[in-house]
Order: sequence, then C-alpha cells, then structure tokens
Amino acid sequence: MSLSKDWVNTEFKNSELELFHRAPDVEYSFYAAVKNGDMDNVIENCKKDAFIDLKGTGILSRNSLNNMKYHFVVTAAMLTRYCIDGGLEPEQAYRLSDFYILKMDSCTTIRQVADLHHEMAKDFTGKMILKKKNNIISKPITQCVDYIYSHIKERITIAELAQYTGLSESYLSRLFKQNLGVSISDYIREKKIEKATHLLKYSDKSIIDISTYLSFSSQSHFIQTFEKFTGLTPKKYRDKYYKAMW
Repeated sequence: MSLSKDWVNTEFKNSELELFHRAPDVEYSFYAAVKNGDMDNVIENCKKDAFIDLKGTGILSRNSLNNMKYHFVVTAAMLTRYCIDGGLEPEQAYRLSDFYILKMDSCTTIRQVADLHHEMAKDFTGKMILKKKNNIISKPITQCVDYIYSHIKERITIAELAQYTGLSESYLSRLFKQNLGVSISDYIREKKIEKATHLLKYSDKSIIDISTYLSFSSQSHFIQTFEKFTGLTPKKYRDKYYKAMW
C-alpha cells in the first residue's frame, strides 16, 4: 500500500475514533517557563508528573516505552530551541540535549524516562537562571531583578526595591542604570509587558484580566504601554501570535 493511501486510511480511522490531539497551550507554557527560568512553575509541572500523561499527544510508537522515549526527544528538541531563543549559547544547549537523549536511550522503564525528563527540564531551567544572573554585575541589581521577577504581578516601586536592597533610592537608580542600561521603572514595565506577551500567546485570559493581573492602573494604560514596547496593541498581538508559535 502506498504511503498516501495508508495516510488516508489512518486519517479516516482516527476521525472515526475521534482521536484528536490536545491543545498545545500547556506544552508551550512549559517550554516558556523553562526559557524564562521559572523554576517554581517547572517544579510544579514535574510534581504533577504531567509528562507521563501522554493522552492527546499522539502515538509515535505502538510500544509504550518507545512512545515515551520519542516524546522525550521531542521535548528535548523544543527546550533546546526555546532556550537558545532565550539567549543560551547554542552549542551548550545542543550538547545538553544530546547528553540527556543519550541518557534516555539506556532507560528501561517509563518511570525512568519520566524522571530523567524532569531532571532535564530543571537542568535547562537552572542554566537559564544562571545565564540571567551572570549578565548582571552588581549584587544589589541581582536582588532587584529577582524581586521584580517574583513580584511581577504586583505594583513595584523604587522605594520598595531600595528598602529590599538597603540602598537609597537615588543610589540604587543610578546603579541600576549603570548595570542594565535602563531605568528601574522602564525595566519593570518591560518585564510586565514580556509577561503579558506570554499570557496573550499561551493563555485564554482576556486583555482586561491580563491588565488587572499585572497591576496596571487601567486597561487603557496597559494597552498604551504594551503598544509602546511591542509596536502592536494587545489585540493585534494576540491575533498574530496566539497558538501560532510553532
């Protein structure tokens, strides 16, 4: 039987059995969490053992262990590319992927593959965290960046950051600009908009909900700030990128 006929028969069978792939939102959010160094999110995903539940992900092999292994390779490839896009040195990312795929090749149980998957995800995430910190010279600025990351949903002020680092507002502002090349206020806005782009791409949250979630003073302020940083309104951004990353 030719491949084309085989495909038609397989497609008909799957349609009759209503075998559909699940929406990619969860996977995209996971890859983005690794790329952004969101270790809490990644650990939570691992605790839920989400990877071992392959329902709706497609059957890549009739053998359950091989099926899991093939999905492991897919995840490794996606994490590699997401992290390279996030600034990880390409050769390091590829070598890390090769290392874990070779380790996975010797696994003999589904549990071993799943556990190795969790270690790989946390390893990639850890390297993204380290990369972000290595790009920063001053310890107080590292503290600021960590604080902003952890409190991105809240309204963050320079006064709070000054108190957190034990420095005066004026000195911290100068030091921050020297280290990162932008003001504290602009950096906070940039990170909030970065978070907003992820929510617009990978979630079904409404624009007003995203605005409220990120503690903007109003929806109009959010839209104005978003357009300033991205060149698009939130609606146009979602229309262009929602579920279309890959």
